[in-house]
Amino acid sequence: MATILSGATANGSSAVVEWTGGTGTFWAWGSFGGATVALEASPDGATWFPIGQAVSFNQNGVGGFALGPCKLRASLSGATGTTNVSAIL
Repeated sequence: MATILSGATANGSSAVVEWTGGTGTFWAWGSFGGATVALEASPDGATWFPIGQAVSFNQNGVGGFALGPCKLRASLSGATGTTNVSAIL
């Protein structure tokens, strides 16, 4: 498993993970405080696409995905003073 967010408290994106392709699982947990964390994919590291509702959470959650080789990141939006979110692949 790869940690992509560790106690994130502000809006922004995680470090980029190189995905070699295949199925995966996105886990997110913590205090959301109204925030949403979503998994995004990119073919080139410049243009990012939301993967879908199965991997977008505003509370503790786990979802699966299947993608070819790409770059992945987690994006946190709507963070408040109570947001503290972690996520792994």
